[in-house]
Amino acid sequence: MTDDQRTEAPRRRQRVTEVEAYGVAPLPPAAQTSGPLDLFRLAFGGANTFATIILGTLPIAYGLGFWAAAAATAAGVVLGALILAPMALFAPRTRTNNAVSSGAHFGVVGRGLGSLLSLLTAVAFFSISVWVSGDAIAGAAARLGLDGGDGVRAAAYGAIALAVFAVCVYGYRFMLLVNKVAVVAGSALMLLGAVAYGGAFDPSYSGTGEYLLGGFWPTWMLAALTIMANPVSFGGFLGDWARYIPASTPVPRLLAAPFLAQLATLLPFGFGVATATLVADPGDYVVGLVSASPGWYAVPLLLVAVIGGLSTGTTALYGTGLDFSSLVPRLNRVQGTVVVGALALVLVFTGAFVFDAVDTINALAILIVLLTSPWMVVLMLGYLFRRGHYLVEDLQVFNEGRRGGAYWFTRGINWRAGAAWGLAAAMGLLFANTPLLVGPLGGLAGGVDLSLPVALVTAAVAYPVALVAAPEPRGVFGPLGPRWVPCAPDPEDAQRPEPEPAAR
Repeated sequence: MTDDQRTEAPRRRQRVTEVEAYGVAPLPPAAQTSGPLDLFRLAFGGANTFATIILGTLPIAYGLGFWAAAAATAAGVVLGALILAPMALFAPRTRTNNAVSSGAHFGVVGRGLGSLLSLLTAVAFFSISVWVSGDAIAGAAARLGLDGGDGVRAAAYGAIALAVFAVCVYGYRFMLLVNKVAVVAGSALMLLGAVAYGGAFDPSYSGTGEYLLGGFWPTWMLAALTIMANPVSFGGFLGDWARYIPASTPVPRLLAAPFLAQLATLLPFGFGVATATLVADPGDYVVGLVSASPGWYAVPLLLVAVIGGLSTGTTALYGTGLDFSSLVPRLNRVQGTVVVGALALVLVFTGAFVFDAVDTINALAILIVLLTSPWMVVLMLGYLFRRGHYLVEDLQVFNEGRRGGAYWFTRGINWRAGAAWGLAAAMGLLFANTPLLVGPLGGLAGGVDLSLPVALVTAAVAYPVALVAAPEPRGVFGPLGPRWVPCAPDPEDAQRPEPEPAAR
């Protein structure tokens, strides 16, 4: 059946109780039954969580006062949302996730970079989500007189993780239902927090006076970059959900959904910033928050933790399982989800009870975003240069064990995009100034962390330069040809895709 014939097939929404059958193969157009509102719900629901609240407390923990922390939070959210929004454009056209879509620019083998970055990001944020939600559950239980120590924590971790597994195995529709509930319930419970803590909150809170990086502006910049990590972390996963949106959807609506979803996260971020001023030690926020809570808010706080853990955990683990199955073709989506989920669960328990890796994973999340951001810039520029033109079947060559096609480039790798990303990532690391890593050039701006801006600008310059110095073949561009960059004639020995295996 051709794509045109599939397009004419009636669209049918999969039932919530059906296990999703689709992997990274091109989604049938008839299955693209979602819209930008669904994308908004998933992007907001996945961030309207206790993990986001914890990130919101960090500017206060770094030593900033309330208004400085609020400004850094707003700046990080807005800038991160602007970077994230274009990542919703690929999947409706390619009908697959963003990691596989990146093969159009990095090569069908080189797109493994996107898969690796997505895997690291997902495991890190899944672990953070389970940790903070489990600790909040244990703290709320203790406040209710059910203090069971590490046993309760372990049970909370396991319960959240198993619930996440179940949702991810059922797939997209079940996850969408969970996030529809999470958006409303989580928001209502956080707004109720204004009643619980409003009498004790003082907006004139001026901070500890001891800045984490020694000075106000270096610490403020670190806070903004820490907050920015949250929206940028969704870049690798946005296509997991956007692939269910028809390609005919207007571009402004596709851009608006993730952008507005991230602006809405100012609610959980604001909850974190405000309540962090109430605890004696912002570095031990969960315990302090439970102690500062009125007794009647213990159950709502427990619900915030449970709902939030499910939302963030599912959005992270679902995409990881989906993409892992594309790297190991013998595994389907469900099997890939189970394998990665089991590995992540081992990390959760060993990190919390054996190696005390929680703080390291939190800091590592910033570095993962530093590596992911230039990858996103290359994709965005590639989309513009290609005028949004993608050859759907050619993207699937590597996943199906074949060779050739428009995106084969040199042995499956497009060195132009790879070199631009590598240079940008290296420059970002050189300028890094974080608690985990200080690069050789980290002190050039008086301690202000310039790593992310440097990485973004380097990628935005290096990739077009590479395309001008070594133009890509005409075949990767659409009927109208390239925009703003030159192209080269298609090589006479250009490899057509190998035929699909007979079993297909």
